[in-house]
Amino acid sequence: MDDVTDTVFRQIVFECAKPDLSFTEFVNVDGLQSPGREHLLPKLKLSGREGPVIAQLWGLNPDNFYKTAKELAGMGFSGVDLNMGCPVKTVVKNGACAALINNQALAGEIIDATKEGAGSLPVSVKTRVGFTTVDMGWIEYLLSKKILNMLSIHGRTAKQMSKVPADWDLIGQARELRDSLSPDTLIVGNGDVMSRKQGLELAEKHKLDGIMIGRGVLHDIFAFSNDSPWEQWQKKQKLELFAKHIELFVETYDDSQRRLEPLRKFCKLYINGFDGASDLRSAFMRTNSSDEALDILRTP
Repeated sequence: MDDVTDTVFRQIVFECAKPDLSFTEFVNVDGLQSPGREHLLPKLKLSGREGPVIAQLWGLNPDNFYKTAKELAGMGFSGVDLNMGCPVKTVVKNGACAALINNQALAGEIIDATKEGAGSLPVSVKTRVGFTTVDMGWIEYLLSKKILNMLSIHGRTAKQMSKVPADWDLIGQARELRDSLSPDTLIVGNGDVMSRKQGLELAEKHKLDGIMIGRGVLHDIFAFSNDSPWEQWQKKQKLELFAKHIELFVETYDDSQRRLEPLRKFCKLYINGFDGASDLRSAFMRTNSSDEALDILRTP
């Protein structure tokens, strides 16, 4: 998730309830292979304290995917993931991410180039079940290449964004296609999963290899645990964890590497579920520095 799953948040999540693996924010390969490279490299920071991490890429130029994948092989990542599912209009209008559902030829070139550059690193794709309408032919095309180690499928079309419930029966159909076309490709389901328990139930029902939790972790930092204590956490505990998050953020990035704006995205996660939370969130949103933010969180 852009501006969310950076190394700092991943470390906090792994400390609370360790997932089997995690993904970076999506990083543009065309930007990485340009003079703007230095501005994007912070998205690929690793700490060594966050377990297996897969680097998530997006872009349009297959050669840049090849070059980037080749670099990632020596940076400590456990795999390379290609984002072919993001439905954000500013991305799609340029022909990237979910727009590749309508451009199988380019998608195929990108996959082939990434696989070649990645060497022994596993390569996966994250996508949706169609662009404007359900298109299982797209899933069939990806599986027919027989070179993907994993395929993560969000149970909505790009047009649907997140406005309707995810269709897990379609994800189950994708798994059936996998069984016949590419048995070695892992199928991971994604969409509306809020807890490990819910994810395991969906995986069993649709015979999937794994489940991805995205926005669910922004409601419960212990979403990957078997028995989350988050609802029982008191105000003091939540604010102390948020303060730790901010301190680690400041320790990890200097002013030239990262703006403070992304921290606001975590307000509803940490400042929630106790009396006065709404007023405290409003005060936090008005802060202009990490010091101000920490002062707000530490005020009795």
